[in-house]
Amino acid sequence: MSELMDYLPVLLTAVLGLTLMTNVIVQVLKGLLYDRIPTNLLAFLTAAVVTAGTGFALWSYYGFSITGWMIAGLIGLCFLVAFAAMYGYDKLVQMVEQAGWLKSGEKK
Repeated sequence: MSELMDYLPVLLTAVLGLTLMTNVIVQVLKGLLYDRIPTNLLAFLTAAVVTAGTGFALWSYYGFSITGWMIAGLIGLCFLVAFAAMYGYDKLVQMVEQAGWLKSGEKK
């Protein structure tokens, strides 16, 4: 259990960083591909590409062997990042509007 607590801050930081990258990419691509692809599908595909690309980049940089549980963890991380990217931005805008810092017509 102590090993999990050692790696938990790193995992949460990775999820935050990947979610932020995914949100930025989706917001840019959403403006370009708004009529062609649904936003949730775009967020999921972007999260899959960003998460898989980051995972394989880390594996090649550190040079350790890839095992089955690492791939399963990467797939789970992909779904977590996609879920956070799909619902996190909308909820953040909703919170800001409720706080009165942004009027509902100003977000776009």
